[in-house]
Amino acid sequence: MDHKKIVAIVLAAGTGKRMQSNIPKQYLMLQDKPVLYYSLKTFEESNVDEIILVVGKDDIEYCHEKIIGKYNFKKVTKIIEGGAERYHSVYNGLNAISYADYVLIHDGARPFITLDIIKKIIEEVSIYNACVVGVPSKDTVKIINEDGIVMDTPNRDKVWSVQTPQAFSYNLIKKAYELLFSSKQENIKITDDAMVVEHVLKCPVKLVIGEYYNIKITTPDDLVFGENILNGKLQKWI
Repeated sequence: MDHKKIVAIVLAAGTGKRMQSNIPKQYLMLQDKPVLYYSLKTFEESNVDEIILVVGKDDIEYCHEKIIGKYNFKKVTKIIEGGAERYHSVYNGLNAISYADYVLIHDGARPFITLDIIKKIIEEVSIYNACVVGVPSKDTVKIINEDGIVMDTPNRDKVWSVQTPQAFSYNLIKKAYELLFSSKQENIKITDDAMVVEHVLKCPVKLVIGEYYNIKITTPDDLVFGENILNGKLQKWI
């Protein structure tokens, strides 16, 4: 089978307001390395061909010197400026790709992505063209109205917590984003890339089982949890 080119877009342009820190969450230190280092290292060691890093305008030089250069990440071919919202950053990343068969989109604030998950989602996207990593919800979920009144309780067996990476045929995700912007549908509340494919192209998306440790560093408590993961107290696969 011909080799398929796989590009990873790693998003690190967020400000991290919930972290209560002047430093964006992706640059906070976990042990002695920035949060962003860990996901980049895993993609560097994976069978992804190329990594495009999307960061804030003022962080481009810092990332070149203090992360890519310092840790010698060879697969990071471009560091580009992000946009006002996450989906703008994704679109910038897609436009920076010269050629790809498949694209993996990952939040740089998820440091504990594994080689196994990357391998699994690459295998699945070659079959389904649109895949997301996720885990079954451990909690009962309630749907509420604007007054905080419970309106529905979905069957927990059908509720999953979605993570990243999310993987797509490059042509599919690029078309979905181009239609999103050309039709001025950005007013829908887009929280992940699968929503764009689902909403704009009505395309089915395959869920791929992930890891509960694939957490997103969002609040100060997450940093503590992350330290415990790295210390080996809560996980066995690093």
